[in-house]
Amino acid sequence: MPRIYTYRGRNAEELRNLTKEQYMSMVTSRQRRAMKRMGLAYRDLIAKVEKSKKQGSGKPIKTQTREAVILPGWLGIRFSVHSGKEYKDILITEEMLGHRLGEYAFTTKRVQHSAPGIRATRGSKFLAVK
Repeated sequence: MPRIYTYRGRNAEELRNLTKEQYMSMVTSRQRRAMKRMGLAYRDLIAKVEKSKKQGSGKPIKTQTREAVILPGWLGIRFSVHSGKEYKDILITEEMLGHRLGEYAFTTKRVQHSAPGIRATRGSKFLAVK
């Protein structure tokens, strides 16, 4: 049986039809404050999303606005969020509503250490590499 996702008692179709003010009343105060005080970069991002929806292009929307709160109108849209070095592709799903774009574009990589270094002790050369 497929899982039906709801956000605060509403399914994805109902959320898509909400206005920005109605959605603002559903989110926490921190997201509400961020959406209320959105700057020029956030407005430009919303304009890019609207333009992309009209064109219907499948290309991801490139942005450096990591602090943007994910809106219900963005469901199913692909974003390329800057991580400080490169752009990471993100597909917006229902579980991401109310979170920030930057939460899904990690800025650090997993560290993988290799063999012991030049000044390692004699005993450390017998440790497993993995």
